Amino acid sequence: MPTLTLLQAEGLVVRTLTRCRTDVDNARSVARALVAAEVDGLQGHGLSRVPSYAAQAKVRKVDGLAMPLVTRPRPGLIAVDAGYGFAFPAIEAAETVLREAAPAQGIAAAAIKRSSHCGAARLPVERLAQAGLVAIMFANTPAAMAPWGGSKALFGTNPIAFACPLPGRAPVVVDLSLSKVARGNVVTAKQRGEKLPPGWALDHKGQATTDPDAALHGTMLPMGDAKGVALALMVELMAAGMIGANYAREASSYLDAGGPPSGTGQLIIAFDPEAFGTHAIARFNVLAVAIESQQGARLPGERRLALRAKAKAEGLVIPEKLFAEIEAL
Repeated sequence: MPTLTLLQAEGLVVRTLTRCRTDVDNARSVARALVAAEVDGLQGHGLSRVPSYAAQAKVRKVDGLAMPLVTRPRPGLIAVDAGYGFAFPAIEAAETVLREAAPAQGIAAAAIKRSSHCGAARLPVERLAQAGLVAIMFANTPAAMAPWGGSKALFGTNPIAFACPLPGRAPVVVDLSLSKVARGNVVTAKQRGEKLPPGWALDHKGQATTDPDAALHGTMLPMGDAKGVALALMVELMAAGMIGANYAREASSYLDAGGPPSGTGQLIIAFDPEAFGTHAIARFNVLAVAIESQQGARLPGERRLALRAKAKAEGLVIPEKLFAEIEAL
């Protein structure tokens, strides 16, 4: 299987997307996000997405030439219109303004509408935490989960991500899909010809399935049963209803080039943790150290640091079939 350095992997994505009606700066933004997800072991949000992204850009389901439009409706609010383009340039534009607005005011929020698949939600909040901010992100996605007690998909898997800085070291990062697993894991299993573990998904008849194709035509099971569905409802209201994005049931699939643009949304809220005068970052570290002092315990997100060091030293191993598919686009 081919092994690529991180720069080579980013170059592969950029070359592919620019051949498929995508502006080079947008392609670079997408490449940064996909390679970062791949490095972190999140293959469902990594290079496996390149074929579907390219197909969507070719038919303009995702407008690879769209440039995000940033406005400030209120001093603490940033509105970003992704123009039905890739989510990543719009998210990066939102981050730029949040880094200025949150310290100035103590808190700021960025709403991104007419957007698309945002990949690993941990990455934007982690970058904001590296800049000294506490950040939380909500993202709604196309319908994949039924309401509790229902049978028809109405909510997305709707990730929630959170990060906060620690003094002199990597931030705490939490990234949760509200289904038992992210739907991207099902896509990866299908690409690899693998079965799903029991308990991930139901088929279109509401029966348990380990067949990834049946799962993609059915529904995902929620994390925490009714509690996960309640959180998915919250995300729909905040990342779609409040900001003018499509609800999950109105959004077309992220997985193929059929239909209109997805038009989903993301909401990022950033806080200056020192705004309350409580020495918050030092206090965060007190709890982090207490967790780490227990044998066998670790902070959420720590695994990513080891994976990043390994990828930087050894490169990324790309499945032969996927590499050939990307090169052929």
